[in-house]
Amino acid sequence: MQMVTITVGVLALQGAFIEHIQLLKKAAASLDTPPQGSQDSHWEFIEVRTPQELERCDALILPGGESTTISLVAASSNLLEPLRDFVKFHRKPTWGTCAGLILLAESANRTKKGGQELIGGLDVSVNRNHFGRQTESFQAPLDLPFLGQNASFPAVFIRAPVVEKILPSHEGIQVDEQNREETIVAPSKQAKDQAARAAMGSEVEVLASLPGRAARLAGEGKNIDADKEAGDIIAVRQGNVFGTSFHPELTGDPRIHAWWLRQLRDSVMQRRKASR
Repeated sequence: MQMVTITVGVLALQGAFIEHIQLLKKAAASLDTPPQGSQDSHWEFIEVRTPQELERCDALILPGGESTTISLVAASSNLLEPLRDFVKFHRKPTWGTCAGLILLAESANRTKKGGQELIGGLDVSVNRNHFGRQTESFQAPLDLPFLGQNASFPAVFIRAPVVEKILPSHEGIQVDEQNREETIVAPSKQAKDQAARAAMGSEVEVLASLPGRAARLAGEGKNIDADKEAGDIIAVRQGNVFGTSFHPELTGDPRIHAWWLRQLRDSVMQRRKASR
């Protein structure tokens, strides 16, 4: 059986990057062996702090932490533009958790202009610190259909954002978002080629919402808008870019990491085959 090395980086400027690497290793050990005759994968997991380390990566995780701090350190480390190239120009598989989701959004509110910068890559607007301060952190069992039927996952929320709006898909600046008060938008960057655009995907897919909000409001005797109050969007995917509001890396449960590794393995294999 042929062996191919896939290098996955975890941005290690601030936040829970070590926990991600620990779960990636656990998840890789749990993956099924590919069918006979197909290529098996040797996984390499590295911490990314420099453009040179990022160049080695086939895929990347942006961890939870402080999104403002991560963006400022990335800018001072000359990593911000390489990160935008990685996600938006080359369209390599990328996953952002909590702060990482904020960084991958094309728009973020509750943010003063001139503060943090965004990488972009997901056509969504996020509401930062949606659930309040760190003292209001919580854990909730989530139904995640992409993991299989009746797959309950113990999601950890710490000053978590939510996706408040799915934006029109285009490669230019989100002008309407740019004109909103206390809102920042990611700079425009076109994909490298048709293959990269195909890897990105044109539509944002909602993978999970946090239930119970509508029921709570109704129980308090409040009028609700069923469309708006059906639940907070906490996991999205657009092509090979994935974002979650919560912290799978803080649970010890490797199922989402294993699911993501399967997705990126297929993406990397297809890209390498197309480049031959």
